[in-house]
Amino acid sequence: MCPPAMALTNDDEFQKGVKHLFENGVSKLPNKYILPISDRPKVDKEHPNAAKSSLKLPVIDFGELQGPNRSQVLNSLSSACEEYGFFQVVNHGIPIEAIRSMIDVSTRFFGLPYEERAKYMSSDMTSPVRYGTSLNQRKDSVFCWRDFLKLVCHPLSDVLPHWPSCPMDFKEVAATYARETKWLFIRITEAILESLGLWGATTEEKTEEDDEILKQFHDGSQLMVVNCFPPCPEPDLTLGMPPHSDYGFLTLLLQDEVEGLQIQYKGKWITVEPMPNSFVVNVGDHLEIFSNGRYNSVLHRVFVNPAKPRLSVASLHSLPFNCMVGPSPKLIDQVNPRRYKDTDFATFLEYISSCEPKKKNFLESRKLT
Repeated sequence: MCPPAMALTNDDEFQKGVKHLFENGVSKLPNKYILPISDRPKVDKEHPNAAKSSLKLPVIDFGELQGPNRSQVLNSLSSACEEYGFFQVVNHGIPIEAIRSMIDVSTRFFGLPYEERAKYMSSDMTSPVRYGTSLNQRKDSVFCWRDFLKLVCHPLSDVLPHWPSCPMDFKEVAATYARETKWLFIRITEAILESLGLWGATTEEKTEEDDEILKQFHDGSQLMVVNCFPPCPEPDLTLGMPPHSDYGFLTLLLQDEVEGLQIQYKGKWITVEPMPNSFVVNVGDHLEIFSNGRYNSVLHRVFVNPAKPRLSVASLHSLPFNCMVGPSPKLIDQVNPRRYKDTDFATFLEYISSCEPKKKNFLESRKLT
């Protein structure tokens, strides 16, 4: 049982996160987490906005991308980015051991005593390591049922000393995983640029300009977010993460076998079926801007459950923090006029620091009317 009333009324307790509430035996959802009825994962039976159906996302076989079927796979990739904004990658070349170790060490980190995890709590959005809860725990009027550990991954040699030193193998495992996902991000980005007609796979097709784009991604930003969603006493009243789009170019998501991710597809919320040893990849706001709206950054959210803890590791990649992102000049013409203003990471930080980030508001603010 939870300590009498304290965990339910004292705002300081909410700042400690949902893992702390769960460990203290909270049996009723505190008001701080209860969403307005219209925002809850299941609304009344008359207007079911949460589809019961689940979805197998388009699957991109990475092995095939390297072989003779490359052009077919590029077509599938292009239609996935246009229709869903999401796809699953299999045969990706990242060792299973690196994936299992990352899930394992992350589970052990969240299993540490609160005092150990709290060493990394910070409200500084630019900190190389940040432990926290909800989305923005200083500003959110309603909290979401999620704790997180954010790790800036580039340049790795600069940030590594700041990462958690407990569990003892955390730095080594997370650094290996960060390198592997960066490699996969570059390969997927090559395919995406090629699918947009902006990059050639063969040396004869490449231009210096094409290589320059990729060089920027090699030096680009990488943020790893480990999400922890403990069992929730009243999951119908809250969300693990509210509807949002991701600000970067691409996000590579590793999730355990527990369902939770939903994407908005044709106006309904559809659950993405977890697929062992695969990555869920989604188009971020920067790619929607860069593709001049051809590829879609899609709203997604996370629901929680009363019985099973869920863990996910999101790796968000984009251009360097100080780079401007705008539509590719090659994708602008009279038929397709420029649809977005240029933006950079500083503009995004300023935006989310000044208000509660909701849905795709930031991306909407970058659109040209």
